[in-house]
Amino acid sequence: MNTILRSGAAVAEIRSLGAELVSFRRTDTDTEYMWSGDAAYWTGRSPVLFPMIGAAAGEAIRVNGQAYPLARHGFARRSEFTLVESSETQAVFRLSHSGETLASYPYPFRLYLTYTLSGSTLHIGYRVENPGDGEMFFQLGTHPAFNCPIGGEGSFTDYYLEFEQPERLERLFLNENGLITPGKSEAMLDGDNQMPLNHEMFAHDALVFRNVQSKSVTLRSKQSAKSVTVAFTNFPDLGIWQPKNAPFVCIEPWHGVADMEGFTGDIREKQNVITLPPGGEFTSALAITFN
Repeated sequence: MNTILRSGAAVAEIRSLGAELVSFRRTDTDTEYMWSGDAAYWTGRSPVLFPMIGAAAGEAIRVNGQAYPLARHGFARRSEFTLVESSETQAVFRLSHSGETLASYPYPFRLYLTYTLSGSTLHIGYRVENPGDGEMFFQLGTHPAFNCPIGGEGSFTDYYLEFEQPERLERLFLNENGLITPGKSEAMLDGDNQMPLNHEMFAHDALVFRNVQSKSVTLRSKQSAKSVTVAFTNFPDLGIWQPKNAPFVCIEPWHGVADMEGFTGDIREKQNVITLPPGGEFTSALAITFN
């Protein structure tokens, strides 16, 4: 089931499977900013990553010494969410624990995604609640894919990512299993705020950055006035990804990253893991704005 949100400037469409944003369209020019999900490249569009980001070493998480099989990026993106509230400009989706989720992630939880459309900005709020009687541990991430070129204007290499402020960013590398390779990195920004895009930079999978200082990233072009900005709150890490020569790029604020090669620790030892006490809640947010 799909839910449509409308403002005077935009239309957003969210499907209940994964509570995934599948379309964000400008009404005056009919420009579509989200990737179409064409299976020739990637069927995703904007999945939520929960309860972990990236790959787990051995394709399992460990909780108190017991292994639980868990697929890359977790199960939320493949789960049916419940629409608990909707209006013309807002929709709230919920995913709760079940017997199936407890078999791969042994914690009770409630995950809410709240979409609010205001003018040319789509706000996405994330809230995780711990209804259990013990601490819970998780990572949370986003994965929106944007058409690039936007509106078919120019070519992919005309585009660049503009960070809110100058950054010193070193890329971490992923191996063939999606795990971070220890001791291998590459400087991508050294006091600059613009990162030119090309297809070759994604030859070794996603660009993974820890502890980004900027709170927004904008996809811009030298050849077009169209752009899209992703602003984020309480997401300290960032992934940038594109499958081979695809006509889109993903801007992915995260709280956490994939496991290192050889990691054998408990889930509570994963990088940038979030800890929630009984009855606690965690919140974070995105705001996607087209210009």
